[in-house]
Amino acid sequence: MAKYEKGKVVKGTVTYIESYGAFMSFDEYYNGLIHISEISKGFVKDIHDFVNVGDNIYVEILEVDEEEAHLKLSIKNINYKINGKPKRSKIVETPKGFSTLASKLPKWTEEKIKILKNAQNSVDK
Repeated sequence: MAKYEKGKVVKGTVTYIESYGAFMSFDEYYNGLIHISEISKGFVKDIHDFVNVGDNIYVEILEVDEEEAHLKLSIKNINYKINGKPKRSKIVETPKGFSTLASKLPKWTEEKIKILKNAQNSVDK
């Protein structure tokens, strides 16, 4: 069974956007185009309202050109943003917080000053 087939929904990365469509990359061989007419069932004034460069989205394959390793794609009939971007999780502060850094900072500073003084002394000689 081929990796890319007509009707299959696959995940790819938006690599470039032109006024007429969005270009996608899938692997080291295959790329594709979502023509502006395949972005939405309604009028599309600006493709950036739907996708942006770097977005990881799902697309439906309309046609496969094996010879050119090119896919004709659509997002207008699918929920293309499912897991499109990683969700940000809340940062939980550890009980010690920055106290570990604060306790080590004086030692690190002292060591760096010694290194800089030694470097200066070797230049002066």
